[in-house]
Amino acid sequence: MLYWVIRWLLLSPVLAVAAGPFAFRYDPANQRWTLNNGSIEAVFSLSTSGVFAHERLTNLDTGDSWRASPQNPSSPIRLTVGGAIYGPRTQYRLVSQSAAAIPRDGYRQTIVLEDFPGQSRITLDLEMFAGQPVLRHAVSFVNLRPETVSVNFADMLPWIFRDENEQFRVFRVNQWDPGGARAENFETASADLPSNGRSFDIFSGTHGRHCGWVALRDSDNRGLFAGWEFNGRARAQVRQTRAAGTLQLAASVLELHHPVDPNQEFRVPASFIGLFRGGFDEAGFRTQRFAEAALAKPAPAGGFPYVVWDSWGYALDIEEQTLRANAETAARLGAELFIVDLGWALRLGDWQADPAKFPSGLRALSAYVHSLGMKFGLHFAFAEAAADSQVLRDHPDWTSSENGNYFGGHSLCLAHRPVRDWVIQQALRMIDDYAVDWILQDGEDMVKQCTKTTHTHDPADSNYANSVEGLDAVLAEVQRLRPNTYWENCENGGNMMTFQMVRNYVTSITNDASGALSSRQAAFGVTYPFPPRYSDRYMPEQELTPYVTRSFMFGGPWIVMNRTLEMSPESLELAASEIALYKGMRDLIRDGKVFHLTPRPAQDRIDAIESYNAAADSALVIVSRPLDPDDFYLLKPRGLRPDNTYRVRFQDDVRTYTMTGAQLASEGVRVELPEPFSAEIVYISPI
Repeated sequence: MLYWVIRWLLLSPVLAVAAGPFAFRYDPANQRWTLNNGSIEAVFSLSTSGVFAHERLTNLDTGDSWRASPQNPSSPIRLTVGGAIYGPRTQYRLVSQSAAAIPRDGYRQTIVLEDFPGQSRITLDLEMFAGQPVLRHAVSFVNLRPETVSVNFADMLPWIFRDENEQFRVFRVNQWDPGGARAENFETASADLPSNGRSFDIFSGTHGRHCGWVALRDSDNRGLFAGWEFNGRARAQVRQTRAAGTLQLAASVLELHHPVDPNQEFRVPASFIGLFRGGFDEAGFRTQRFAEAALAKPAPAGGFPYVVWDSWGYALDIEEQTLRANAETAARLGAELFIVDLGWALRLGDWQADPAKFPSGLRALSAYVHSLGMKFGLHFAFAEAAADSQVLRDHPDWTSSENGNYFGGHSLCLAHRPVRDWVIQQALRMIDDYAVDWILQDGEDMVKQCTKTTHTHDPADSNYANSVEGLDAVLAEVQRLRPNTYWENCENGGNMMTFQMVRNYVTSITNDASGALSSRQAAFGVTYPFPPRYSDRYMPEQELTPYVTRSFMFGGPWIVMNRTLEMSPESLELAASEIALYKGMRDLIRDGKVFHLTPRPAQDRIDAIESYNAAADSALVIVSRPLDPDDFYLLKPRGLRPDNTYRVRFQDDVRTYTMTGAQLASEGVRVELPEPFSAEIVYISPI
């Protein structure tokens, strides 16, 4: 009976699933799926010969359509398993198809295919979310063979479009790597895409060179953007081959050799592709809104991003009384979260409070912090252990084969099942013992490299196994069991800037505590692909000025590392007033559209960055002058409605203006910066 029901469902006339803005239709006569959320439409088909292909993506707001090439078909399935290639020329039979609502105001089309030899079952999930011109897709493979096979290649971003004889401009953003040969700090790179088939490459993931995101646009500002949800090392490519008339995207998992037992499943990390019209600020905004709507770990309720005090200004020289005194001052300044950084534990790997530093117990300090109205956070480098830690004395083989040398410790292999289970238990105990609200996760290269044959993972599969079955699995289980403890991504700086990171954490470090200019440079780059709350900044300067404090305001949590007991009264007074300013603007920055009004900040020129909130029709601009000889900046804000009238005021300057959006865009307004190393905040609100 079930067979005939399924057959009727597959062969009946067009099946439509509609709810809210979604219209997902399946035409069984032509085996074609049309997915529509009111912002974007995607069409896929299974041909009479059994080839599954993508036909087109259309931006319903602009009418722009990105079509597959008839000569070079495009399939969202591209992987190699046990010598068999699954791609745009593989033949399948349809097993089942269905569509259903999913959380976060989304809809999912699920298509299950089986290859003609009957060796594999492929499940394709295609997702859309209300108001987002983005298609998210994920592929899983089930081994139907009687023997174990290995997945040796998986493309997370397998798209081929007609190039329409266009010239494309492509765009990427670096990660943070202060120790590398290039000393990278979220620089942007934009280039004309060669039309001869030479690729524009993005090397992403932990300790990769670039963020896991790319955008491109043609001469008419028709654009694509894409991101992939994998923390391990990956190589993405954009390639135009004019001779073939194609524009191709790809993002492959590196060093992949994942064994799949009979009837077991392998999941290709998900990715998304979106459409936009405009410049790369628009590509970033569309990416950020999609990430917040569909992917990002929900932020804590109430005022977020937080103002934070972190103990690293004292490095490892911390103890109970010093921290209590700093907690009192931090609370008076307006801090909402108090973090005890590295140095609180007996040693790396022994995650018990050092009794010599905390004679009253760390739980007592946590209770005191809570009594002051702040949340309590702890540093936790859970994939590192000292040589003399109890865990390595008991289990010396738990280390990975390559060591990150984090503060003299040894790296643990999270892909090894006993290590993963131990880390989960340590995290749960630590959270419970010390009433931890926030975890500052640190370490060196969170996706460890390990080729040991004594571990539970395949020695040739370290990159995938340590990412998906190691790091991701640890975070998922701890967060499932302790959902009210929030996690910050920090690995000596933002060198794991991926959209899987966005799924796992509520914020991320950009660069480490490296000063005012460096902080602005990082925020400039990272706020292209990532929501502003994923740009937290560590302020190390001891004596403060408005130029310093305002260099740390644009983005996610503002993390103060000052030794407050040694600050001058003037610096303490300034800190309190500037923190109050930040709290008044953080919602607008968090939810607004970022406009990069000037080139990347540099020591010899003025820089300006804007956030425009369409719902409030309001803008905020932070303008900083380091050593530029000019004593003013002509501000021409973007995003404002031309016919609306706005009031323009300044934080320090007493002038106010009344101007239309058109006047502000064309004539601009003068921002006075009378001294080197000064900064001004400009507020623009509708009348």
